[in-house]
Amino acid sequence: MLIGVLEEVVATRYVLPLREGGSLPGLVETDDLGMYVVKFVGAGQGRKTLIAEVVSGELGRRLGLPVPVLALVHFDAVIGRGEPDPEVQELLKSSGGLNLGMDYLPGALSFDPLVCHVDSGLAGRVLWFDAFVGNVDRTWRNPNMLVWHEQPYLIDHGATLIFHHNWPSAKAAVRRAYDASDHVLVSAGPDLVAADAELAPLITADLLREVVGLVPDEWLVDEPGFGSVGEVREAYVGHLLARAGDRVWLPEVPR
Repeated sequence: MLIGVLEEVVATRYVLPLREGGSLPGLVETDDLGMYVVKFVGAGQGRKTLIAEVVSGELGRRLGLPVPVLALVHFDAVIGRGEPDPEVQELLKSSGGLNLGMDYLPGALSFDPLVCHVDSGLAGRVLWFDAFVGNVDRTWRNPNMLVWHEQPYLIDHGATLIFHHNWPSAKAAVRRAYDASDHVLVSAGPDLVAADAELAPLITADLLREVVGLVPDEWLVDEPGFGSVGEVREAYVGHLLARAGDRVWLPEVPR
């Protein structure tokens, strides 16, 4: 995959719904002969979930974290006509155009902290990253991690960047502390000090503009309070850059 762009593929077949997630993602076959877990723009959470998936997922990858490959999936709503479930059919009919796909990892298992070992270095980097993007959804109840070929992968970043749901209060959220008490990797003894020393210097304006630039324009248009898509992109960059510079949000790691 080229740096600076997301691969774009075309959906050729809707395979089946995956009912584990609240957004009702689906397994989709595409014209590159691949299979993707697709989150749809017509789902109840809306386009901001997809924006968060792109920005946080691609930021995590550039920080060296294990995130499955993401792609933009062109979906023709006609494909959904044969879906027997009325709820799923309605979702597909309302999701024509660009949607967000994550590379399907066949045979992957859900991460279990009681079974799967993660060293303190990786645990620290994952916790630092989750704290930085405000991920409220990587708990022991719902790890949002998979194990594939004995390696952990981070998935489902739609519950990050919570500040973008209320832009007028985004400035106040820059310093918002992160509660790590329920984080799935707390028991792994995360080395947060080493993670901060390694990752914080990597968060630059250029890096943030690169990952925010991956979000399609059509997911950013008509944002209240902004005059253009460019202004919206710069608002994301400004918020995250400020958060990287003033890391009072770093959590206390429970013992």
